[in-house]
Amino acid sequence: MEFKDLDPRLSRALSKLNFHKPTLIQAKAIPLALAGKDILARARTGSGKTAAYCLPIVQKILVNKEALPESSSERITTRSIILVPTRELAAQITKFLSDLLIYCSKDVKVANLAGNIPVQLQKSILLEKPDIIVATPSRALAHLESQSLIVYNSLESLVIDEADLILSYGYEEDLQKILTYLPKIFQSLLMSATLTKDVENLKQLLLRNPAILTLHEEKEDNLLTQYAVRCSEMDKFLLIYVILKLRLIHGKCIIFVNDIDRCYRLKLFLEQFSIKSCVLNSELPLNSRYHIVQEFNKGVYDYIIATDEGDFISEQDTDDELDELDEEEFVGITDNYLINIDSESNVDDEVQTSKKSTSENKSKKKLRLQKKDKEYGVSRGVDFINVAAVINFDFPTSAKSYTHRVGRTARANQRGMSLSFVVPKELVGQNKNVTCSTAKQDEKIYSRVEKKQSLTNSVIKPYSFEMKQLEGFRYRVEDALRAVTRIAVKEARLKDVKSEILNSEKLKAHFEDNPNDLKILRHDTTIHPARVQQHMKHIPSYLMPKIAPPSGVSSTREDNEDLGSIPFRKNSRNPKRLSKNRHKKRKNDPLKTFSISDTFSTNKRQRKK
Repeated sequence: MEFKDLDPRLSRALSKLNFHKPTLIQAKAIPLALAGKDILARARTGSGKTAAYCLPIVQKILVNKEALPESSSERITTRSIILVPTRELAAQITKFLSDLLIYCSKDVKVANLAGNIPVQLQKSILLEKPDIIVATPSRALAHLESQSLIVYNSLESLVIDEADLILSYGYEEDLQKILTYLPKIFQSLLMSATLTKDVENLKQLLLRNPAILTLHEEKEDNLLTQYAVRCSEMDKFLLIYVILKLRLIHGKCIIFVNDIDRCYRLKLFLEQFSIKSCVLNSELPLNSRYHIVQEFNKGVYDYIIATDEGDFISEQDTDDELDELDEEEFVGITDNYLINIDSESNVDDEVQTSKKSTSENKSKKKLRLQKKDKEYGVSRGVDFINVAAVINFDFPTSAKSYTHRVGRTARANQRGMSLSFVVPKELVGQNKNVTCSTAKQDEKIYSRVEKKQSLTNSVIKPYSFEMKQLEGFRYRVEDALRAVTRIAVKEARLKDVKSEILNSEKLKAHFEDNPNDLKILRHDTTIHPARVQQHMKHIPSYLMPKIAPPSGVSSTREDNEDLGSIPFRKNSRNPKRLSKNRHKKRKNDPLKTFSISDTFSTNKRQRKK
């Protein structure tokens, strides 16, 4: 299969998007989807799943519309629904579809119903009957129940992207209700990063004689290099300061933490050293979150401090995680390419029987939901571009979450690295002011991560620092942390949310008419300049350690040397001003202006008086 086999308008748009050759999942899924087959596809994040289902959907809509006369009422109807777990992913898919339809936007319309706009205001959008609707299950169900969206006689295809994540978010009941409003016959495409028992149940409910694609692609030349550091909570702040300030990692970096307070604590800490960063969490408005990701992808910001509350798993739920790892071993995870196209294939034979009842598993999975934005998610689905490194400042709460975090880098055949901070049991709770509540599980989860990575022949290497060389920075780190109090974190959190809400309103109104003015909005501004001391911005040369960056990360010796010799004052001065100042200094210099004749003349004047 090649892109040139599609509609010429789509092929032209794909070339403009730099899509020249289909990925493995695209090459296998697109012909099957165009043939009308139901598909259950399992592929890693970043494998091109979005294009794998968007292209056949648009292609079929264009073909069907061309077969209808211009005056036919059937040309204006909703033909496809794409369900996603998070608003960020919905915005990303809508953006991709808009780029894909650049040469046929008049023939195919797309609507995103997953935003912050109230349901009542979205009814006017649905009156136009867009061909493709992108929504979360809860928002799609609300419109179906209110009958503002009627697809019983028109729906041709239903896509459920990140199916395992949708089910873990507690959308199973919403999906069952949605199916009651759909026609009896339609094409279903199920995309998932993992094939869990819940996904299997959904497959039995939704798919008819599906083509099952289980694709596990090894990353070429091991593009992802993984490191881990065992250290105390205080040393985590020391290491992150050294890594970012000395530029041991070049390029864009995503720093993951486990809760929102930690997000702002780390941002305030880095501000003490004039290191700018953005905050991304569920409290921020959707428009602001989307804009932050877009600006990060453009290279406006280098560092994002992100939380992934949507993937948070309670301690009780992590006890069953090894069972899920065992399940994955039976779904082709050790094969390079395993493609099963079997109408009678049954995943029940591949999946081990769960030791606990389904009701218990469902109740535990509901514990993952938090009282923040239920439809927020950043470690999965959201497309971050050219990320050089992922730093797990707080170690994730599950092996699955670790996989999705580090999957944000080493994409599109580019190298990347991940660095994880692991707190040993004996060091947990030593510094109460900076302790993370999930640190006590670090070693337990880390052992599970190592087991899961070993299944794909991946190794997490120890990244050892010579801590003696870093001791000179410790007093600076401790001074900075003293300024980052709980009150400062609370005030910063409130201030940031208020400012981002204001930015969001501007994004919604003014910047729709003036897209170029978006550059004015900055998300990495200082939110709480608490006792920031200017000398902390620079590193004296006598403190510079001899530290080598990890292999696979570009860094030059000259950059590090320049950092150590930064002057306290700017060297660039106005030469005209300098010449004037020098002239004045010569005139006022008593050693150069003093003469004997002048002293005699002054004495004579005093005598005459």
